[in-house]
Amino acid sequence: MDIAVVARNTEVADRFRAHLEDKLSKVEQLAPRARRIEVEITKEQNPRLADRAERVELTVVDRGPTIRAEAAADDRYAALDLATTKLMERLRRARDRRKNHHRRGGAKPIADFEELAPEPVVEELPTTPTPPTEPGEVVEAQLGDSPVIVRQKLHDTQPMSIDQALYEMELVGHPFYLFIDEETMQPCAVYHRHGWTYGIIRLNYEVAAKDAAL
Repeated sequence: MDIAVVARNTEVADRFRAHLEDKLSKVEQLAPRARRIEVEITKEQNPRLADRAERVELTVVDRGPTIRAEAAADDRYAALDLATTKLMERLRRARDRRKNHHRRGGAKPIADFEELAPEPVVEELPTTPTPPTEPGEVVEAQLGDSPVIVRQKLHDTQPMSIDQALYEMELVGHPFYLFIDEETMQPCAVYHRHGWTYGIIRLNYEVAAKDAAL
């Protein structure tokens, strides 16, 4: 299994790289079909954030859902331990779900959710950075003359059910998840609300006559 390491604002010593590969060697036991593990190590430059200056993000690229975990600490080794623990738990959850899905021949909804209408856009950004063109590619660009940095990443996807979207959101550890609803083919986003409840936002767009003529 390939392990791709990217360092931001820091360098990765050979000793840590060897430790990293040893820690991640157990991933293949839970995800034998995984193609690679992407590791992102970031060093926070702000001294006020010294207690979480070292951040480690782990992403397992599998044939199924992407599984991700991240953690921050004052020490790089501690951050790696925390992130690996989260990752292994999510890999076990994914493995168990696959087994249950195979036995039952389907999946059941895992939570209640409410649907919200999309809110109108109040203000447009002054510029739009060039988006990435390859899956997995990351593009960072400054937004116009402002100090704001916009980071974009392109992901492959397939239409899926709401239940599957909630499941994949939990696997990557995000508070929201963007997907295409397989029933309506609308772009949607599920998100955490409170407790074990979720919300879903749908986007509806109709092509105007002038747009169709272009």
